[in-house]
Amino acid sequence: MSEIPLEHVHVAPDDDPAGKPAVFVLHGRGADERDLLPIANELGDDVHVVSLRAPDPLQGGYTWYELDLSGGGLHQSQPDPADFRRSLDLVAESISAAVDAYELDPDGLGLLGFSQGAITSLSLVLESPETVAWVVGLHGYLPDSHVDLDPEGIVDKPVFIGGGTGDRVIPIDRVEGAAERFEALGADVTYETYPVGHGVGPDELADVVAFVDAHR
Repeated sequence: MSEIPLEHVHVAPDDDPAGKPAVFVLHGRGADERDLLPIANELGDDVHVVSLRAPDPLQGGYTWYELDLSGGGLHQSQPDPADFRRSLDLVAESISAAVDAYELDPDGLGLLGFSQGAITSLSLVLESPETVAWVVGLHGYLPDSHVDLDPEGIVDKPVFIGGGTGDRVIPIDRVEGAAERFEALGADVTYETYPVGHGVGPDELADVVAFVDAHR
């Protein structure tokens, strides 16, 4: 079995797991690999869930990267470049290893991330559109390091982007900016806003489940 670089939780489909699609789940800052399992578990019992743990401990949880606050505070923060590069590489390596380790369908892989996990997921799909079939980014944005990427293979890629109109951690204009960039690149974008803060409510969850059902 291939060694998967990041600690993780793997939930296999109930029946005949070999060759089934998978969703890779990336949690937010200060959480862990179990935080988004209630969301991932709503995606059906015929899909693998591989929920990855960020590499660095933080306040009882974990973080994908430290924050660069030089732009004016949390709501304008950017990922620390070195930390971000390391996490992007670790996620990509973990996806590749998990395909072998769990006999996943390589053409049926999706990414689902929240906050830092969304920022990481959206950036990764711009670096390697061929890696995943679809991506869900919730309450995240495209960092400066990736906003100008224009990769082959992004046209018609299913992308769901959701944000909260009351989110003070990731303001809605940053979320909207990510949606607009993916639309400009020709991705198949579903962009939704919700009257919530920095969290996923029932309406957002229902929309995510419908999106994944349509594209996995």
